[in-house]
Amino acid sequence: MKVMQTPLMFLISLFLSVPLFSQSTQKFEISENYDKQEVYITMRDGVKLHTTIYSPKDTSKEYPIIMQRTPYSSRPYGTDQFRSLIGPNKYLMEEGNIIVYQDVRGRWMSEGTYDNMRAYIPNKKRKQSDEASDTYDTIEWLIKNAKNNNGRVGTWGISYPGHYAVMSLIDAHPALKAVSPQAGIGDFFFDDFHHNGAYLLSYWRATALFGYDKDGPTTEAWYELPELGIQDQYQFFLDIGPLSNLDKYYGEDNIFWQQLKEHPNYDEFWKSRGVIQHLNDVKPAVMTVGGLFDAEDLYGPFETYKTIEKTGDNYNIMVFGPWSHGDWARQTERQAVGNVYFGDNISEDYQRNVETKFFNHFLKGSASKELALPDAYMYDTGNREWDSYDSWPPKNAVKKTYYLGEDQKLSDQASNTEISFVSDPEKPVPYSEDIKMVFTPRKYMTDDQRFAARRPDVLVFETPVLEKDMTMAGAIEAHLKVATTGTAADWVVKVIDVYPPDAEDFEETQDHLKMSNYHMMVRSEVLRGRFRNSFENPEPFDANKKTDVSFNLQDINHTFKKGHKLQIQVQSTWFPLIDLNPQTYVPNIFLAEEKDFTKQTHTLYGDSFINFSVLEN
Repeated sequence: MKVMQTPLMFLISLFLSVPLFSQSTQKFEISENYDKQEVYITMRDGVKLHTTIYSPKDTSKEYPIIMQRTPYSSRPYGTDQFRSLIGPNKYLMEEGNIIVYQDVRGRWMSEGTYDNMRAYIPNKKRKQSDEASDTYDTIEWLIKNAKNNNGRVGTWGISYPGHYAVMSLIDAHPALKAVSPQAGIGDFFFDDFHHNGAYLLSYWRATALFGYDKDGPTTEAWYELPELGIQDQYQFFLDIGPLSNLDKYYGEDNIFWQQLKEHPNYDEFWKSRGVIQHLNDVKPAVMTVGGLFDAEDLYGPFETYKTIEKTGDNYNIMVFGPWSHGDWARQTERQAVGNVYFGDNISEDYQRNVETKFFNHFLKGSASKELALPDAYMYDTGNREWDSYDSWPPKNAVKKTYYLGEDQKLSDQASNTEISFVSDPEKPVPYSEDIKMVFTPRKYMTDDQRFAARRPDVLVFETPVLEKDMTMAGAIEAHLKVATTGTAADWVVKVIDVYPPDAEDFEETQDHLKMSNYHMMVRSEVLRGRFRNSFENPEPFDANKKTDVSFNLQDINHTFKKGHKLQIQVQSTWFPLIDLNPQTYVPNIFLAEEKDFTKQTHTLYGDSFINFSVLEN
């Protein structure tokens, strides 16, 4: 079922990619300094891709090409229509570069058929094409036809365009010298729409962006978001019930919705669309960028950096700041995520001193591996300062184990305790206490978790007040020992920084909250229990049998300061960030019926533990 398109449709469609032209610049007029050209570039299979080229009017010197490929439109269309900002940032724009935007095949003004996370084809024959070859063919054309180019090319992009930047690394064109994938999707079974097999219901509205085919090149959106008639997201999805009831909003013409339903497991459909496994022997210099509080794409950036580091001999660095999705591309004086403030001008400092330096060195400079940037430039979200590491994870990080012990304490010893709680699909634990309807979630990544800690179906474990600072830098591993009276369950682990009673409020702190005793979520993750042994082959739990459930949370770089406490919360529902687990095993949760959803009792055992990577003093 489709609904009337709203005037905000295009802005919402670009929300995922955080388009840089949404920023404003008062002193630099692009039309006075750049010429704009729109061309169609023919791919090896004959499909023509719409490409926009901004070239400096000063033709007295040669410039590198910096390109972004996007499914979110290279608007505005028309050679007399200009963005308010072009390129990765204003510094690269003002100093002069050839900036290129391209609509990927099947999107907006480009020809061809769109395929969501189009699979890479190894050992292509003749006219076979994928996003890697489309990038190669585009660069080949630009090098030969874009006037005043210096023969060097860089690519960048945020979110989905970040994925296309990663794709440019595979079978890379020899002219491609610098690539910055930023919040790039690595695998749709672990980024955005799934986390460890759990479906992110909070992204359901975004399905409209990727599911509908268009008839031909167009400058107008051909898809529509469903109008739901309510601003209470929790209540809307609770009232809907089973996922199959959402079919009334997305019919068979929404290809992506059908794909989600038809492929509930990590089968070849999803595997073939992953990009991480193809990042072997990368040649261009790479700077992977991500936000430590990016609700959409954390898996992709971390795995991109780590995989290239293992398999390549190229220049490879990573930058992670105190940002939500795409914050680093904005001009925000006070950097905050939700209620928590981190510092001033953090994004601008990154753009000027890191991003610009990276591209200039490899596209205009010596392009040597000697560049005064650390291997891992990580913001400490507890100390509120940048850390420079020679490697990631840091070499001086050691493993520290906390057991989920008796009396709600984190302990260095396992215990024989058993803690049980009732998980009721009719009253799931909210992921946020805010009443809202969001397009994609963001703020919850640092939200106060007191509302959850005070529920009987959320287990809480914490340290005493810390007597000295403790910095965690690297991976987090959850090793739970559990049982359930049912045959299916999800398991959620949250890592929380409990502020002291005298903590002062920030400007950004919501009116109904206080930072005194604030329970700041630092990291969280879910595992759909059916995938505890294999994402490819799900299996039910044996009722009332003690079972191992282990999974990784994404890396952190956070100092739990003296006077704070470390807290772990464990729960089984997280709604409607993820969909409801019926708690009765069914082959496909997308096809579950009302009768499958049952109240069950879950048990956590005292030999459950969490492993952290802690820096040695």
